[in-house]
Amino acid sequence: MLIATRLLQAHDAAAPLDTVTLDHDTRSKRRFRVTSDNGRDVLIDLAEAAQLAHGARLEVDGGFIEMRAALEELLEIRGADPLALARIAWHLGNRHTAAEITADAIYIQPDHVLGDMARRLGAATTDVMRLFNPEGGAYGGHGTQGHNHHKKHGHAEHAPHNHPDGE
Repeated sequence: MLIATRLLQAHDAAAPLDTVTLDHDTRSKRRFRVTSDNGRDVLIDLAEAAQLAHGARLEVDGGFIEMRAALEELLEIRGADPLALARIAWHLGNRHTAAEITADAIYIQPDHVLGDMARRLGAATTDVMRLFNPEGGAYGGHGTQGHNHHKKHGHAEHAPHNHPDGE
């Protein structure tokens, strides 16, 4: 079994011992067991939670393994113009939604309520299959935390959201 306990920061040209292809949610966990792309048993056991981006390298005995993002079903959101897309990004952020932002589109995991909201704000939405590498967040880069994180860690909670579905 390969055991990975440390995320490597420096990247050299060396080839990985193996690769592991996972979806976004699995790449967000601190500790989990998987089968590598070549059939090896791998334990990921990091000291802290980290969002393992496509291309991240984890140290194992004798070298490293490389993380690969799996193709996932995503919702592509395109605004009529940059301001419309920025407005939609603000609303998604206000809901602590994991989002990958590109120059002309935002990608989120499928959510009919958020898709409806985006369309009401003038966006076009399309179901797509692609890699998902959402923004890491301004406060630590480990993905979105949601409201329970704020309560659990004593952070100030902000005003309630006006979710379209009444949440």
